[in-house]
Amino acid sequence: MNQRPDKTIEQGTTKSGTNLLGLDHLTFRIITIERECACGAGPISQKLSNILGWKLWDQSLTDELATSIRSNLPNAEDRPSRADSNFYRLSQVFLRGSYERSARLDGCEFMDAAGMVVTMRKICDKIAHQGNAIVVGRGAPGFFQDRSDAFHIFLYAPRAERIRRLIANGKSEAEAEVIEAVDGERRAFVKHYFGTDWPNRSFYHLMINTAIGEDNAISTILHTMLQLEKGKR
Repeated sequence: MNQRPDKTIEQGTTKSGTNLLGLDHLTFRIITIERECACGAGPISQKLSNILGWKLWDQSLTDELATSIRSNLPNAEDRPSRADSNFYRLSQVFLRGSYERSARLDGCEFMDAAGMVVTMRKICDKIAHQGNAIVVGRGAPGFFQDRSDAFHIFLYAPRAERIRRLIANGKSEAEAEVIEAVDGERRAFVKHYFGTDWPNRSFYHLMINTAIGEDNAISTILHTMLQLEKGKR
């Protein structure tokens, strides 16, 4: 589904990143993005980061999570036995960000669920303190749910559109069929470790079908944030 991009995005920012739409006066300081597999969350979050000049916590969040988990592991002789295979499989879903990216997870198989959630909460506290952040996945809306300066988004797309994206990125048609399995694992992890449905619609300010086009999705996000800002005044 190809839609004409909204040129307001390009017109609203200068080459230096200065914002002409009033976005640099937002009281929102954090954007969380949850998403279905292969719906385009990676490029959309990267473009948002570029427009706003905010730090993107996607691959960098994976790296920080993995580093923190490894540094908190006990010595080899004191380590517990490897976590059960079901948890380890689901923990990889949690550690990884955009579906197309991967993470080095060596050693993280010894972290239990409680430890992983505690580590994520500490990192989220650090992100909240720094502000001006876009956080992709990892149940982020739940960690930032009580913050009035966080804006929560869920991105989705029709199955055919998601498969088209994966094939365009070099996946075979057979490999592209994993989208339901990936989403199923995300759903299972959030349900098991956070006790809520995925997606929990009450968590989000905005849910967008990305088949409208990446630029149109970004324009919708920015304009909605601006409208909510006006409502606060």
